[in-house]
Amino acid sequence: MKKIDKLVLRSFLGPFVLTLCIVVFIFLMRLISQYLNELVGKDIDFLNYVKLLGFFSLITVPVALPLAVLLSSLMTFGNLGEFFELTAIKSAGISTWRAMRSVMVMVAMITLFSFWYNNEVAPWANLKGYSLLYDIKTAKATLNIKEGIFYNDLPGYNIKVDKKFADQKSLKGLVIYRHPTTDYNAGNREVILADSGLMYTINNQSYLVFELYKGNQYSENGQTGGGSYSPSDNRQFTRSYFDHYKMVVSLESFGLKRTDENQFQYHEYMKNAKELQKVADSLKKEYKKTKDGLFPQSKQYFSYAFRAETLPKETAPKYGKWVDSLLKKKPVVLPSEKEQVLASALTQAQNVKSYAQSNKTYLTDKGKTWYRYDLEMHHKYTQAVSCFVMFLLGAPLGAIIKKGGFGIPVLVSVLFFILSYVLTLQGDKWAKDGLVWVPFGAWFSNTLLIFVGIYFADRALKDSRLFDKDVYIIWWERMTKKWQQSSILKKWRGNKAVYSN
Repeated sequence: MKKIDKLVLRSFLGPFVLTLCIVVFIFLMRLISQYLNELVGKDIDFLNYVKLLGFFSLITVPVALPLAVLLSSLMTFGNLGEFFELTAIKSAGISTWRAMRSVMVMVAMITLFSFWYNNEVAPWANLKGYSLLYDIKTAKATLNIKEGIFYNDLPGYNIKVDKKFADQKSLKGLVIYRHPTTDYNAGNREVILADSGLMYTINNQSYLVFELYKGNQYSENGQTGGGSYSPSDNRQFTRSYFDHYKMVVSLESFGLKRTDENQFQYHEYMKNAKELQKVADSLKKEYKKTKDGLFPQSKQYFSYAFRAETLPKETAPKYGKWVDSLLKKKPVVLPSEKEQVLASALTQAQNVKSYAQSNKTYLTDKGKTWYRYDLEMHHKYTQAVSCFVMFLLGAPLGAIIKKGGFGIPVLVSVLFFILSYVLTLQGDKWAKDGLVWVPFGAWFSNTLLIFVGIYFADRALKDSRLFDKDVYIIWWERMTKKWQQSSILKKWRGNKAVYSN
């Protein structure tokens, strides 16, 4: 490797690693803010939150790589241009493309790594991350009994406390409704009123204990008639007084419970390119099979019409005047038979309409599912190729702008990344709705941006001052001057014509 390659490559690697970490952190914060309300207040240990952040950091890498390549290439060649290092390289007879060669090779390696990452690591991280997120979202909040409010997150209990002291254990004025968890329509069978009590957990927070003092317990036993009151029901009401009563409640419903990860493997984000291709092919076959069988199966909803060409040749009638006149005759139909024919025709029409609508809905849903899996398979490639496309945008733009740092490069990078994101969403929408061919929708963004990158590369090779404001100021002054001269010339010609007359 020559010194020029080491210089440019060293200038690229530092900003790339830094910007990649920054971009991953930004995307991670966006995901956390999206699910923040569902993550806080849960009785979950810190290690599970660390695992969740780790998995989602891995998930954001494929999206962060193109933006990091764009920003770092802009900063690299912007710095080289700002400090006239790029000018010195050109004065030594080295072209801009030659100066970009080492970074281009590095970006090609990043592109290959991005495809491997999208195909192998990303599905695993998606499976682990989203399954853990689902378990955290479905976990119940931490036990939090507030004053004067009925708390019903404990299965089978409704609890109200009038006063809760600072130690979070001592309670005053308790009302506890206990009802069967198997039959919620049975109502509250048991009510406990206590003057005071203590609340604490035992066995590593597996059980909640209420020690109640000076209270009454009201219970109802007997047949309830399915939960509804009837005078004929044989009911027995019991009231008992206690000085001290201990009640133990299981906290099994609280905390994190891991779901079987196999339940999430059906999603397209959890599969690699080979698996996506297999699922897309099977969905395509089912779609075509249903579509091809639509017409043959619809024949059962129609009455048969007389057609000579469907009969064997030896029994087919020969057309002539007598056949034509016979076919023109209307069959004699009695009024009652006519009503039956109309009712039968209406029923058949309704059946055909229902059959057509159900098949249309089925084919639309099946087609969208097929397009979605096929689109995700193409995105394994498009996200990787977008790294190289962003380099074609960033490197020439940095050489043209000649500004490094986190100022103009960040602004330009964000603008082009937003443009790429919008074009990707639009292409995906067209592909999912079946408006365009799925590969066209998947590669729509990269195809447009690669032509823009080629244009900027051509400008950079010709040392164009595309973003230099002096060029546009001079151009505006020339245009203004030409317009003024043409106006003066027209006025002079007009005056000359007047004097000549």
